[in-house]
Amino acid sequence: MRGSNNINSVFYAESYHPIQAGSIDGTDILPHDNAVYRALLCSNAALYDPVGDPKLIGDPYRTIFVGRLSHLTTEHALHKAMSKYGRVKNLRLVRHIVTGASRGYAFVEFETEREMHRAYQDAHHSIIDDAEIIVDYNRQQLMPGWIPRRLGGGLGGKKESGQLRFGGRERPFRAPLRPIPYEDLKKLGIPPPPEGRYLSRFQVPSPPKKQRSVEKEEYSHKMISAGREEFSQRSSSIERGEHKRTAGGQQEDSSKSSCVEEEHQHGKSSMDRSECSQKGILIEREDHHHKWSSVDREEHSHSRSTAEGGEISRKRSSTDKEERPSKRHKRHSRANQ
Repeated sequence: MRGSNNINSVFYAESYHPIQAGSIDGTDILPHDNAVYRALLCSNAALYDPVGDPKLIGDPYRTIFVGRLSHLTTEHALHKAMSKYGRVKNLRLVRHIVTGASRGYAFVEFETEREMHRAYQDAHHSIIDDAEIIVDYNRQQLMPGWIPRRLGGGLGGKKESGQLRFGGRERPFRAPLRPIPYEDLKKLGIPPPPEGRYLSRFQVPSPPKKQRSVEKEEYSHKMISAGREEFSQRSSSIERGEHKRTAGGQQEDSSKSSCVEEEHQHGKSSMDRSECSQKGILIEREDHHHKWSSVDREEHSHSRSTAEGGEISRKRSSTDKEERPSKRHKRHSRANQ
C-alpha cells in the first residue's frame, strides 16, 4: 500500500460525507474549513432533501450533469451539442431565480441508458461555446448523503476558491500515503479507502447502474398496476353489463306489466264496450219495441175508434132510414085527413 505503485492511484467516492469530501486522500476526521462544517451540520440535521426538489424530472439513471457551461450557452445550443450522443428527452438549464441568467450547469436526460453512458464517456471535457465542460452522472439523486455546493458540499472546485472537494470524476481521492484511521472513520460513518482496489487516472469510473431487482420490481409494479387497471376495467364493464341487464330486465318486467295492464285494461274496455254495445242494442230494441207497441196501440185505438164510429154511423143511418118512412107516413096520413 505504501509502495511507489500507489502514487498515481486514485479512487472515487460511492457515498458522500462532507469531511471526507474535504480530504485529498479521504482520511480526514475533522473539517478543515467553515464550509465543510456547514455541510456537516446540514447532513447531520437532514436539512437537505435531494428528492424533494419539485424541478426534478425524468429518470436519474438516464440523466447526466453538465457543468462549467458558458453563461452565453442557451438551451438550444446545449440540446444541439448533446444530440450528438443520443436522443435528448428532457433538458433543464439552471438559471438564477431573480435575474434569469444561466448558472453554468444543466441536467440532460436521454431516451435510454446506453445513450446516457455514451454522453458520459465522450462529452466530458468537450467544447461548447468556447467553454470546456465537465460531465458527471446525476449525483443529486443517485449518490447517498449528497450535499450541494451552495450548502458547503459538492465536488470539484477551484484552487482559487480554497474550497476544493475530492472524490468526484474531476478530482478523485488519491491513494493514502499514511496509515488509515479505521476506527475514527468508523465512528464518524466515513467509508474507508478501498485498499487494494485503486484505479489509475486514465480509468474512467462507471456511473451507477439500475439494479435488476429494481427493474424487476418496477416491471412487476407496472404489471401489477396494469393488471389492476385491467381488472378494474373488466369489473366496471361487468358491473355496467349487469346494470344494463338489470335495467333491461326491469324495463322488460315493467313493459310486460304495462302490457299486461294494457291488455287487462283493453280486455276490460273491450268487455265494457261489448256490454255497452249489448246494452245499447237492448235499449234500442226496447225503444223500437216501445215505439212499435205505441204505434200499434195508436193504430189499434184508431181502428177501434173508426170501427166504433162506423158502427155508430151505421146505426144512425139505419135509424134515420127507419125514421124517414115513419115521418113520410105521418105526413101522408096528415095529408089524407
